[in-house]
Amino acid sequence: MQRVLLVAAWGSLAAIAFVTLSPIGLRPHVGGPNTERLLAFVLLGCLFGLAHPRRLGLVAAILVAAALSFELLQELVPGRHGRLPDALVKCAGGLAGVAGAALLNRLRGRV
Repeated sequence: MQRVLLVAAWGSLAAIAFVTLSPIGLRPHVGGPNTERLLAFVLLGCLFGLAHPRRLGLVAAILVAAALSFELLQELVPGRHGRLPDALVKCAGGLAGVAGAALLNRLRGRV
């Protein structure tokens, strides 16, 4: 199960990096932009939190750094722009996902 979680977590991170750093025309649209950002990072936080149940603080810090980095890197992509409000939505989603993973880990007795 650990391996599946890690593959899913890293695959999700790669997918988020692709849609965040590719030209806007290549980005899929499934809802409002803030909803997409939030849910993507909730999923990411939950997957990494479940994969690393004893390192939730580190997972949270890395997700915040990733969210901020993605927004900064968007400045290098023509037609894209990084914005602090977008980064904050991503950070909130990642932290909510880690909190959800902490709850699930506790319920499953993994900590």
